[in-house]
Amino acid sequence: QVQLVESGGGLVQPGGSLRLSCAASGIIVRINVMGWYRQAPGKQRELVARIITGGSANYADFVKGRFTISRDNAKNTVFLQMNSLKPEDTAVYYCNADLVVLGRDRSLEVWGQGTLVTVSS
Repeated sequence: QVQLVESGGGLVQPGGSLRLSCAASGIIVRINVMGWYRQAPGKQRELVARIITGGSANYADFVKGRFTISRDNAKNTVFLQMNSLKPEDTAVYYCNADLVVLGRDRSLEVWGQGTLVTVSS
């Protein structure tokens, strides 16, 4: 069984920083893409950033220049460094991965349980 476990959420003041982590566990052959999504109350889940195995990353326009995604392939872990946080960044942040597990030919998509980020003074 494959799991994604997030950590690092919490309460921070506007302008502050947080670092989210997400570790994938299980018998994983390969992780193609890891990323972060977020869902604010009353809104749809949206992509924040994602990174492929080679290191190429994509960001949503609303986080460019403020957030940085990185990945430790040896540890099957992805990070999201969030700087200059704004109240509108308040949301539950979900880790997502497209990966291949032992015994399966096709990749599957896995979600973490989510971690709450609250930006407020």
